[in-house]
Amino acid sequence: MNAPVYPNVQLYIDGAWCQAASGQTLPIVNPATGKQIGTHAYAEKADLDRALEAAAKGFDVWKRTSAFDRYKLMRKAAQLLRDRLDTIAPLMTMEQGKTLAEAKIEVAAGADTIDWFAEEARRAYGRVIPARAEGVYQLVIKEPVGPVAAFTPWNFPVNQIVRKLSAALAAGCSIIIKAPEETPASPAELIRAFADAGVPAGVINLVYGVPADISQYLIPHPVIRKISFTGSTVVGKQLASLAGLHMKRMTMELGGHAPVLVFNDADIDAAVKTMVGSKYRNAGQVCISPTRFLVQEGVYNSFVEKFSTAAKALKVGDGLDTNNQMGALANPRRSAAMEMNLEDATKHGAKIRAGGHRLGKDGNFFEPTVVTELPKSAKAMNEEPFGPMAIINPFKTFEEAITEANRLPYGLAAYAWTNSAKTAQAVATHVETGMMSINHLGLGIPEVPFGGVKDSGYGSEGGSEAIESYLNPKFVSQAGL
Repeated sequence: MNAPVYPNVQLYIDGAWCQAASGQTLPIVNPATGKQIGTHAYAEKADLDRALEAAAKGFDVWKRTSAFDRYKLMRKAAQLLRDRLDTIAPLMTMEQGKTLAEAKIEVAAGADTIDWFAEEARRAYGRVIPARAEGVYQLVIKEPVGPVAAFTPWNFPVNQIVRKLSAALAAGCSIIIKAPEETPASPAELIRAFADAGVPAGVINLVYGVPADISQYLIPHPVIRKISFTGSTVVGKQLASLAGLHMKRMTMELGGHAPVLVFNDADIDAAVKTMVGSKYRNAGQVCISPTRFLVQEGVYNSFVEKFSTAAKALKVGDGLDTNNQMGALANPRRSAAMEMNLEDATKHGAKIRAGGHRLGKDGNFFEPTVVTELPKSAKAMNEEPFGPMAIINPFKTFEEAITEANRLPYGLAAYAWTNSAKTAQAVATHVETGMMSINHLGLGIPEVPFGGVKDSGYGSEGGSEAIESYLNPKFVSQAGL
């Protein structure tokens, strides 16, 4: 297909698209070609001050907007996003590298997320508590927490924002979004859908700039009352510490290193087909990507052979070419990280069963890679590869598999394959994780919780749980006069 014209992306502050006060911009590079395709405005303190002022003003308007009216505006934004899918998806592919099919799925799923939270806006119920004395009413009222600062990464430019944005708006909060600088155009189009739907000025504000500078300024600011961050555990801990110093509400969706437990009685063909698609989706740059495959000895050789064959068969190339099944890595850092992981794996005696090399001279393409027999001391067994690298190791007993699954400090997502109801229940009980999917892929849809435990963060960005962290419960006890 012909590539669309990529825009020069502006900030969105107080209901208007604008350049930064300084006029400064930064380049945007297509990861499939390595060439600059546009620029984005670069926000500094003057722009953040305007956004903070706008968010305070917008909150005053939005918190007094009825839940039903918030619902109607959000539903309109969702439909606009669907109507513009064929325009937004190619921009995402150009800036992020994922295939066009994956970009379309992400935009469509974003609209579904808006719809879900629009409905939640109408169901943020309080409650009546029975009183101990006659004539006393005890009420719990849910009120919006206040202006929100949200920080999102580049791997899912729409998906990561839309959860935070939709939950905040549903609760009655205003928001300042620090979107990813490497992938700015698709987030801007998401915000444009809300703006065109009629969300009042100041309720939504969008900025780009130096991530550390923006977070260090916004988080302590008295206007901001809630923080939502998606990104690495290292950065998340720093931001959580800063937020804690200022008593700010937090939701943290941090790194993972998802184990996949495949037992002898599993449907191997179904497991391979499903897990290959999940592993190499978005070139493995997914926080819930299955990474450490723990396969019981009885089916280990069969699983490795079939998984490796399927990985080798994937067609890799520019995501705008609809014949390709895996696109480019999002930036040169990820290609370098893959090479470092594989060099380390080789030193540790691992076997490379598929892939292991960069592809082509231009762009950030890397082969779908399978590594087996990687010892626990290797880098990739302890740090999330965040790329198209699957690690497959054998295990003997259930206890051995559980021990390895729980060995790391992460607990975001986990997967299991078994035809035994007893084993499935035991895995769900004993694996330390925020999310578990058994015999299928069932994570990440709007109506279910999305979040981790341990070093993978806390709080939920999905399901009915997600809106709670954007609401303050106010207790009112009233006696009759």
